[in-house]
Amino acid sequence: MANVEANHSEGHIVAIQGSVVDIRFERERPTINQMLRSGDVVIEVAALLDATTVRGLVLNAAEHGLALGQRVTDTGGPIMIPVGRAVLGRMLNMFGELIDGGPELEDVALRSIHGEIVPLSRRQVRSEIFETGIKAIDLLCPLERGGKAGLFGGAGVGKTVLITEMINNMVGKYEGVSLFCGIGERCREAEELYREMGAAGVRDKTVMVFGQMNESPGVRFRVGHSAMTIAEYFRDEAHQDVLMLIDNIFRFVQAGSEVSGLLGRIPSRVGYQPTLGTELSALEERIASTSSGSMTSIQAVYVPADDFTDPAATHIFSHLSASIVLSRKRASQGLYPAIDPLQSSANMLTPGVVGRRHYHVAQAVRHVFAEYEELKDIIAMLGLEELSEGDRRTVAQARRLERFLTQPFFSTEAFTGRPGRMVSLKDTIEGCERILGGEFAALPEQAFYMIGAIDALEQSGADERARSADRETGE
Repeated sequence: MANVEANHSEGHIVAIQGSVVDIRFERERPTINQMLRSGDVVIEVAALLDATTVRGLVLNAAEHGLALGQRVTDTGGPIMIPVGRAVLGRMLNMFGELIDGGPELEDVALRSIHGEIVPLSRRQVRSEIFETGIKAIDLLCPLERGGKAGLFGGAGVGKTVLITEMINNMVGKYEGVSLFCGIGERCREAEELYREMGAAGVRDKTVMVFGQMNESPGVRFRVGHSAMTIAEYFRDEAHQDVLMLIDNIFRFVQAGSEVSGLLGRIPSRVGYQPTLGTELSALEERIASTSSGSMTSIQAVYVPADDFTDPAATHIFSHLSASIVLSRKRASQGLYPAIDPLQSSANMLTPGVVGRRHYHVAQAVRHVFAEYEELKDIIAMLGLEELSEGDRRTVAQARRLERFLTQPFFSTEAFTGRPGRMVSLKDTIEGCERILGGEFAALPEQAFYMIGAIDALEQSGADERARSADRETGE
């Protein structure tokens, strides 16, 4: 754990309430965000109570314990973490300590976790698509290179699987660095991700920073800032493009709410902290592209009770250039990735950015899905036979497109037995165009399920015809 060596003032603990302590200093008191120490216990100043007393958030008291009257030393600076190329391939905690059991870090510098937001004059905006290799995302809600995208969904609809798939696809495609930040997630996921990265051979281009759900709210609240500091180093000093993956940004808001309650602040709407907007902005606005490199962020967003009007979800929405909404209904039908084509959106989906062909195909696909959604009630009440010929054709197209936009993932091969597929945007657009044109109307809709590019369908059709011919010859 990094420390700033300085001969600063000392104080003693005068009150303890859970993870919050009040400390009275004999001389000059520290400022907000200053790091204090009491033995191995780390405390961060969260509020100034009077001329000599501060209120601090204890980050690791569970391991060491605290007592009234215990001496506390001001370190003279904020929490610092190591940055440098040596952290590539390593797993760290919020304090910059290694948690992967590997050798100690060498040739690293220390940086404050409270980085400066890049001013508008230094930001660089690029109208460039960040291709993921996932059909439904690249077609319907293309990501912006240097932008922020959110994966919205309740529990168990596939947010973490989608993020791990993107890591797998991105490292090979873009010559940059991936940084995975786990906020309040399960210990099992961290361990599995570390192993999968090694097996895929992409760990040496990835940094993993974790503040897990069994840790204090202060750690879960600050781990995002620690990860952002490392990402800023690779963007500003190493001049590399950075893919920043956060799982789960809602846990950051949740930890902030817990911290706010511990500090005695009066709750705001739906029980959230009154500082929700400013806390989220302080983290999100550090994600920006400059002339030295781009920082693209993909964030999983847990939506409480699938309620998209929840204050946490609405505040997060305001920072994003693309919103990928995962549907529980589609997940229950086995349509993975369970992306809702009508609720998902992206600022980049305009003719001037993606091109007229991509834009018109995406709009046509959305139109077919919207018409199918309107027809579902009629089908449920009267049956498919009562629809007009045109409506039946629309339903057939929609069901084929639904299945074509499913995709086998590399990260789920062990569970499904299906080899993963990465599909280029060009192949995705071509496949949807041909389905919309009615080229495969004679094929059963199940033939489109969990294939890669449309060529795989033609290959499977050719194989089936060859098998039929062999059977006829045998007879």
